[in-house]
Amino acid sequence: MSMDNFRIPDKAIEFEALFAQMSENKKDDLDWKRGRAFCLVYYPGEEKEELIRKAYNMYFTENALNPMVFPSLRKMENEVVAMVANLLHGDEGVRGSFTSGGTESILMAIKSARDYMAKTKPEITVPEMILPATAHPTFAKAIKYFGVKGVYVEADKNYCASPKNIEAAITENTILIVASATSYPHGVLDPIKEIGKIAKERALLFHVDACIGGFMLPFVEIITNKEMPFDFRAEGVTSISIDIHKYGYAAKGASVVLYRTAELRKHQFTVYTDWPGGIYGSLTMVGSRPGGTVAAAWATLMGIGMDGYLDMAKKTWGATQLIKEYINQSTDLILMGEPAMTIVAFSSKTIDIFELADELSIKGWHFERLCEPAGIHLTISQIHEQYMSEFIADLDQGIKQVQANTIKQITNKIKVGVMRRLVQVLPEGLIAKIQSSFSGKAAVKSDRIAPIYGMLGVLRGTEDMDEIVLDLLDKLNTPSPKK
Repeated sequence: MSMDNFRIPDKAIEFEALFAQMSENKKDDLDWKRGRAFCLVYYPGEEKEELIRKAYNMYFTENALNPMVFPSLRKMENEVVAMVANLLHGDEGVRGSFTSGGTESILMAIKSARDYMAKTKPEITVPEMILPATAHPTFAKAIKYFGVKGVYVEADKNYCASPKNIEAAITENTILIVASATSYPHGVLDPIKEIGKIAKERALLFHVDACIGGFMLPFVEIITNKEMPFDFRAEGVTSISIDIHKYGYAAKGASVVLYRTAELRKHQFTVYTDWPGGIYGSLTMVGSRPGGTVAAAWATLMGIGMDGYLDMAKKTWGATQLIKEYINQSTDLILMGEPAMTIVAFSSKTIDIFELADELSIKGWHFERLCEPAGIHLTISQIHEQYMSEFIADLDQGIKQVQANTIKQITNKIKVGVMRRLVQVLPEGLIAKIQSSFSGKAAVKSDRIAPIYGMLGVLRGTEDMDEIVLDLLDKLNTPSPKK
């Protein structure tokens, strides 16, 4: 494919034609405003969205790179961090930074931990980070980016981080322990207090990934009248990541990373003073930062308020209870762990869960598929309150359709069985060559991908699987030939 097909036009396209083309491009996008997305989008409703959009546009051009140039942005940014720290029970010693999303928040926390421990324990030359198998893949990025060795430990039977397994994995090279509040795959809350106690006794740093739960758990505590000290209330917690653009409903990308002390946060910063261009100091990974994101986050917190967040959390919690009740009463579905908030994952011992996922996808629902064990993941938000009954009806119908398709399930099992045997006899890397083209096309173009997920599950964690995903990423991020 020649890139000559993708030249910048010689003359500007008229605005009307341009936006018509953009509307045409969007016609196949998911209809998330009708609650069809159980991930990716967090919609606070038209009125609040208009507030957020207006605040963003007010600072559309400003750059938050230099805090001295736009003091209004600096003021809002500092206030956002302070409000989030207050929500998570931080005291006057807590410091934090505004970031572009959970990935950057986590990366910054790992960099800070590595550099802080390099200063305080210079005898450690190969720093290790202990994390449960359910921890977000961003930590795998941090492992590769910052040269920290990842020590993964098995979760318990309820998919929670195991304090026993974590303590057993501690060595003289351990610098950091990680836990989730909640874990993304299953929505379960790791035992933060117990793990924090271990970290404190061993003089280790302890990061809590609250990117998904930080703006929901405080309100679930109010709704259920049940305390869940996942934040700075737990001794031993030294840093927390929390996304405002998830259950905080701010514009993407808005996140905060918090540290229990100013000294720990300092190791996040980058300073370069030997540059002809002047003194350069950077708070986080990125340089230029959109002022609109900062302004929108500030306006979101101020414009929704604690009462608004509680109201949306109640709607979300109500929708969550509906699907949980259906699953608990079902003879075919099984909850995967006990959700602490508004993420629900379920599997099945009687039907092919990936076939059920295909049936729901065909009906227009979007969610995520879990592997090992296989399951369906739903991130529920306030918009789903009005659509959960419709989803449950489609779910019920989908189960009946899968039960009727016994031949298809048998065929899928045969394909997965063949893949298991191939893995045992073929050289590492060969399966990727056989599978990558087929799986890439199927994942992009087909609603029915149950056998693909089953077969790829066999390759989980192998070099073959890595190559297949790399190939798929390459395909997805290459422009399609123009018609």
